[in-house]
Amino acid sequence: MLAALPAAPALAAPPTAAHPAAATARHPAADATGPTPDARGTLLSVTPLGTRDRATLIAQARQAGLDAGTVRHDVTLHRVTYRTRTPDGRPTTASGLLVLPLDTGRRPLPPVVHAHGTLAYRGYAPSVAEGPDRTATMVYAAAGRAALAPDYLGLGTGPGRHPYMDARSATTASLDLLRAARTAAPGLGAHLGRTVSVTGFSQGGQVAMALGRALTGGAAPGFRLGTLAPVGGPYDLLGSELPGMFDGRVDPRSAVFYLAFFLTAQNRLHPLYDHPAQVFRAPYADRVEALFDGDHPAGDIAGKLPDRIEDLLTDTWLDKLHHPTGALRDALRANDRTCDWRPAPDVRITLYTAAGDRDVPLANTRTCARDLRGHGAAPRVVDQGADADHSTSFRRSQPEISRTLPALG
Repeated sequence: MLAALPAAPALAAPPTAAHPAAATARHPAADATGPTPDARGTLLSVTPLGTRDRATLIAQARQAGLDAGTVRHDVTLHRVTYRTRTPDGRPTTASGLLVLPLDTGRRPLPPVVHAHGTLAYRGYAPSVAEGPDRTATMVYAAAGRAALAPDYLGLGTGPGRHPYMDARSATTASLDLLRAARTAAPGLGAHLGRTVSVTGFSQGGQVAMALGRALTGGAAPGFRLGTLAPVGGPYDLLGSELPGMFDGRVDPRSAVFYLAFFLTAQNRLHPLYDHPAQVFRAPYADRVEALFDGDHPAGDIAGKLPDRIEDLLTDTWLDKLHHPTGALRDALRANDRTCDWRPAPDVRITLYTAAGDRDVPLANTRTCARDLRGHGAAPRVVDQGADADHSTSFRRSQPEISRTLPALG
């Protein structure tokens, strides 16, 4: 539900191959002692993932369908492991990707955060596997930026299950990656600037909006929001995304995948049911929670789910989704306020979408723009057209994003 279908050839698509194993190096700062060694954003380790020269990266970007016109530098890749918090506030760890350009001198690098779309398999996260999300992050860095891609909780090397579509914990993990990267960068010959650009695709569009709100609210002292450019985000679950699953705007197979993922994940945060059979029909009730344990690639999951919501859910839960109340409504509303805030006057916001998107309908973006305008902002909305599906909406948006985000050059 609510993000890029992992089986589609998009940013959330399964990468063709994982990167070679790399040794984990403890960063000097990770050994520092202090009064709060378990504080959010504490750097634990930095794992070198190699380099990409300019020519190789250009070829890789073109193969992924991405524009390489801003690629000017070779880049180095690093997995950053750091401390953060679970949705209920308990200490945990997470991982993320940090990509730095080479030969940019001593000037602080403008940070850019790229938030990825739906991933059900931890092994496809940008810090542990080759794939379009990693390639996009490298392209942003190669323009002269410090590019970061959070894996989110429960993906990459993080423990536990991914709390899918929990905007709050995805925001926390993203903020804490910024903090950890700021600590890691000097040991890697770089420094992060203060003004952060934020982008993201699909689920990552929602995360990008929530991260922008948190930065504007001062959640990460030393950082401020400068540019916000999300693509195809599910900003309006109650009013646009969920209704679209029943009126044909969302592809039925996509709706099945997203709903199964969403309900099983949210049940751990907002108890929705005591047993899967209360929600899911046989034979899916006996398998659905195990399918979304983080260890199953999306292709394996899709083959074990039906093609229609009506075949997945009980009549009771079909009715609940048509008329959400109680814990279900709370779970939806908790993730429905990512555009309801006042940006600073100098923050540039562009919302990218596509009329042909059958994963995250365009109405999500219209609602987001309306909410932002209600707070005095002037977001620009770019519709990539009725001939652009969910994946294409990103590929068409990425060139402008890469050209317009601040960079050293």
